[in-house]
Amino acid sequence: MKRGSSAVVDALVEAETKAWEALSRYKFLMFGYWVAVWVHLNRISGEKRPNPWKNLVDIAKKIVKNRDLTSR
Repeated sequence: MKRGSSAVVDALVEAETKAWEALSRYKFLMFGYWVAVWVHLNRISGEKRPNPWKNLVDIAKKIVKNRDLTSR
């Protein structure tokens, strides 16, 4: 597979779509699966696309910082 081939780019788009769909249905394990697929495809594609879940991760970091979730 050559760098940035359309098959890999199509698979990147599909993985991102499936990840968002899984998250929207509370399918957290499937969300993680598709995110991992996306990360792998992004690495091998040479596209170096920005992580589409960065804002989501930033929100989670703020929540963890402002709230001790382990004290329950």
